[in-house]
Amino acid sequence: MFCWSTVAVAFKRALENMTPAQLLLISNYVAMLSLIVQVVVQGKIKDCIRQTGRQVTSSLLLGFLNPFLYYLILFKAYALLPAQVAQPINFIWPVILMLLSVPLLRQKLHFISLIALLVSFTGVFVLSLQGRTDVLHIEEPAGVLLALSSSLIWALYWIFNVKDKRDDQVKLMTNFSVSSVYITLWCLLTGEFTGIDGAGILPSVYSGLFEMGITFVLWLKALQYATTTAKVTNLIYLTPFLSLIFIHLFLHEKIYLTSLIGLILIITGIILQQYGFNGEKREKS
Repeated sequence: MFCWSTVAVAFKRALENMTPAQLLLISNYVAMLSLIVQVVVQGKIKDCIRQTGRQVTSSLLLGFLNPFLYYLILFKAYALLPAQVAQPINFIWPVILMLLSVPLLRQKLHFISLIALLVSFTGVFVLSLQGRTDVLHIEEPAGVLLALSSSLIWALYWIFNVKDKRDDQVKLMTNFSVSSVYITLWCLLTGEFTGIDGAGILPSVYSGLFEMGITFVLWLKALQYATTTAKVTNLIYLTPFLSLIFIHLFLHEKIYLTSLIGLILIITGIILQQYGFNGEKREKS
């Protein structure tokens, strides 16, 4: 949680000196290399080689959704919005996942889930005011739309990803390898492969390691060692609040009251959504 809480600062630092695509280019390759090392160290390289054509084809889709498309859009949102706005809006993906689960996973949408949706999107609206009291004026609507879009893409990725039963590290390494091809071609076609400012390299490397690479393994280990997954997964709610502290300390953003209120509303909606899902499971049992 600590690592993920710091990456919003790294994103903004990198974007001061490079484009979103250049940030993704470097961070994607760094994450891919770190994942390759982890797969080799854990003796899973044979699992990578033995992947079937169908599994590789699955990674062509998964790698396109995440990290390529997801982070390309997310980094653009960070380029347009203050970090204290982009980060919490991106956190709304569990509620969007709930919506997508209705048509894609044939789950029922309960009344409390609709309330959760309303509360979370109210939080997004409050965040988008960026400290203003004029409720008819939204600052950087394009950035807000991009941040919401990244959450939609992540939710889609999650749905397709859980259907793929490969080892998580093998799958993730393959996805990042595929994504490296996508982002390289993108940068070549857009002319962004050259002219990378050296000042943005270090925060890009940090992003690749602690947003995409090493932190994922720490998360898996935490789930393995926890007596119940709820003890670990509930800690995720600390991330955006810790992130606000780092954003204020290192980016010197003045934290708006609307940011705190909006974030609290989003988290409340997510908790309500999970309560509704648990209630549904109890009804089935």
